[in-house]
Amino acid sequence: MFAAPSPADLSGCPEPDAERVAARFDACFATQADPWRYRTSWYEARKRALLLAALPKPHFRSAFEPGCANGELSAALAPRCERLLCADFAPHALAAARRRLAPFPHVRVEARTLPRDWPDGRFDLVIVSEIAYYLDAVHCAALARRACAALEADGVLACCHWRHGASDFRLDCAGVHAAFVALARSAALRQVIHAEDADFMLDVWSADPLTVAQRERRA
Repeated sequence: MFAAPSPADLSGCPEPDAERVAARFDACFATQADPWRYRTSWYEARKRALLLAALPKPHFRSAFEPGCANGELSAALAPRCERLLCADFAPHALAAARRRLAPFPHVRVEARTLPRDWPDGRFDLVIVSEIAYYLDAVHCAALARRACAALEADGVLACCHWRHGASDFRLDCAGVHAAFVALARSAALRQVIHAEDADFMLDVWSADPLTVAQRERRA
């Protein structure tokens, strides 16, 4: 369904409007500590709780969260991870994330533009939340391919996005999740959950064929 270019191909194919989007986000975080109300919104708190509850393992060895913004999801995820790498491309968001995550010495916050600056190594958790609709179809598929390829043998991939769109989105939520579904299937990942809230869509896949109940010998 989606033909993602290889990493070499992407070197000459910059993310569309990446600098403009980064500048917009940076301006938002420069003037407001929490412009999307990640810390105070019940919508955001509820969505975080549902996403974290949907993850099929209680603990992870090495997790990656691109597009971490000011680090609210990262802070909720950190106690469940031995190592957590968070990334964003807006300098003021990165500064806010570093302040928020300072109590967690096992968390690193780095400046990266995805999918171009995908980190080396493998992860047993990758969370792609509220970022992929800023990419066009080619780069969204590349992001999905890299996320799938970076998973360890028992790795988990989570994808969560707003369903209502915005003027600066290059893709809608359905298009983003269709790209991830296609690449997850090609990587033989098992669908853990697919949830369609009125406001967001959540998909979680696992490279582990066993369900939570099967791992606990309940099924």
